[in-house]
Parts: sequence; C-alpha cells; structure tokens
Amino acid sequence: MGIPLTVGIIGVGKISEQYLANLPTFPQLRLVAVADLDSARAQKVAEQHGVRALTVDELLSDPDVDAVLNLTIPAAHVEIGTRALLAGKHVFAEKPLGLNAAEATPMIELAEELGLRFGSAPDTVLGTGVQTARRAIDSGLIGDPIAAQVFWSSPGHEAWHPAPAFYYQEGGGPLLDMGPYYLTSLVHFFGPVVRVTGLTSRPNRMRTVGSGASAGTEIPVSVDTHVTALLEHADGVSSTVTVSFEIWKTRSPLFEVYGTAGTLAVPDPNQFSEPVELARSETREWESLPDSAGYRSTGRGIGLADLAEAIRHDLPHRASGRLALHVLEIMDAIQISSAQRETIAIASTVERPGLLPLRGVTEQV
Repeated sequence: MGIPLTVGIIGVGKISEQYLANLPTFPQLRLVAVADLDSARAQKVAEQHGVRALTVDELLSDPDVDAVLNLTIPAAHVEIGTRALLAGKHVFAEKPLGLNAAEATPMIELAEELGLRFGSAPDTVLGTGVQTARRAIDSGLIGDPIAAQVFWSSPGHEAWHPAPAFYYQEGGGPLLDMGPYYLTSLVHFFGPVVRVTGLTSRPNRMRTVGSGASAGTEIPVSVDTHVTALLEHADGVSSTVTVSFEIWKTRSPLFEVYGTAGTLAVPDPNQFSEPVELARSETREWESLPDSAGYRSTGRGIGLADLAEAIRHDLPHRASGRLALHVLEIMDAIQISSAQRETIAIASTVERPGLLPLRGVTEQV
C-alpha cells in the first residue's frame, strides 16, 4: 500500500458528490480513478476531478488502486465488495452492508481470510456529535444509562432525490437507508444488541418522483415504509427506534438518551458535528456541551481515512465491516420479528468501538 492510500470509486451517483468533495481534504487518501455503469457519467466526473475514468473491470484490476470505495446501489454492494476483495483491494462501502446478513457474512469473512481491510458507512458517527455524546455517557454525566429513543421521520426521499426508486426496493426503505446511522450510534453508546422486537408496515400510498427528468413518474414500493423496534443491549439498556417514510411533520425528539442523573439530546448522526445538549437532574435545563471527542470534520470519507491510518499504524479501524454486519443483522431481525410476531435473538456480537479522542483527520492516531 502506498502512502497515501490510493482510492478508486465504483458508482458515481448522487452520494458520490459528497465523497468527491471531501476526499481531497484527507491527506491519508488520494483518488486515482472512478468507474460507473454509465461510462459517460464516469468520464464527466473523472474530468472534473482530474482522475482516470475506467470500466469496473479495469478499476478492479488496476495495480495503482489500493482501495475501492463502493458507492453502488445496495443490491450491488456484496457483489462489488467481493470482487474487489478477490482483486486484492481494501474496501470501504456505503451502507447498508448488503441486502441481508446472510449474503454479507461471507464477504466479511473473505476480507479477514485475505488479510484485507473492510470498512462501511456510516462514518458520520466518528464526528464530534456522536463521539461527544459517547464521552458524556462514559463520563457519567447522565448517571447510569437506562434507555434511548430514536424518532427519524420523513414523507419520503422522492421529494428531493431525482432517481429515488431504489429507496423503495429491497435494500432500501427507512430501515436500511436511515437505520444504520442510529443503530451504529447505539452500539457505540451501549455495545451490541442481544434481542429485538419489531413492527413494520407499508401503507398503500402512491409515490412519485418529485424532481429531475423523471418527475411525475410513479415509484413501485416493495419495502415497508414505517418501522418501530425495541432493542435490548448486552449491558441492559433498552432502545426504542422508529424510522419512517410516512410522516409529514412531528414534534417527537430525534435522538435522546435517558439516565439516572439526566437526559442527553444526541445530534443527528447523519451529520458530523452538531452540538450535544445535556439536561442534568439538578437543573432540568438544557445546556450545550463543548466538543470533547471525535474527528473535527464535516465530510464523508472520514471512515476511509481512519481505515488508511489504521493500516499505517496496524490498529483496528473503527467503521468496521463487523460492526456493519452486526447492524445489518439487527435490521434483519426487526423485519423477521414483525413478520413472525415474536422477539428475535441476535446471533452475532461485536466489540464496542473505542472512544475517539478529539482530533483533526491529519493528526496521528
């Protein structure tokens, strides 16, 4: 592996815009090539960023590419990730890790067998928002944690995304699209989940594309669009999680953690650096906490930069494939629980990621 880690992106759709904007800010990384099934789009992006446009096969076989950043649609995550590993590349993938844990598990096992690194979004949880909240919990600012509540809602991504159909196909929906941000944060806070109970639904509401060339086109819906789950963590904390594409407006708090000595308002884990608020039992008034942990950055790509640093120093990387696999099994279990109307035990476990000290992405680990 060279220093910096050379990166090839496969899939230059909407989400790639954020990565492409931020990768140049990470000295640990150097983008060298892009590929997409739409060769014209790949060529345009390559010209904009001064890199090579390749086919997928060419990028996977290119000896100048150390790591593949997999930004394809969820249905292609495991196929592309597995091919990249077999080509000898490290991989960092967008979430979800795969369509289900059964198809994703062999990919993670292959990475470990080959001695290659596999990372997965969300890496937003490595920012100062979630990590400062984690430090507050670990420091006892809310006493002993008892429970957490998540309520993320939207009427649906079709209002803003020009090609939103994949959000309503297998691998999409509010659970697999937005759930990873919150579930990954909860594992950072309280450790692995041991059992879940879920309830999901799919109202009969027509969806249409709201912008772009396909505006007005009807979108078939094949996934549940409202999901509620109760999670039990290994340390006894319970979490209630609701994610929905069915809610026009709400006054419910986004993300809170409740303890014996206070309440913590956790910022949106889809962002990196919004403030954390604490209400202590003595005052019951909100106060903002200063940033005390996490990466001082506001751009996607932190997880890949952290992976590059971990390779360099022979340390574990934090946005790991094993963590993403555990989160994917939780999401599988929520859906199975709803279908079978019973509580589901989680077979996998994962080590709670270590707290990140406050640092910039260029600082040594």
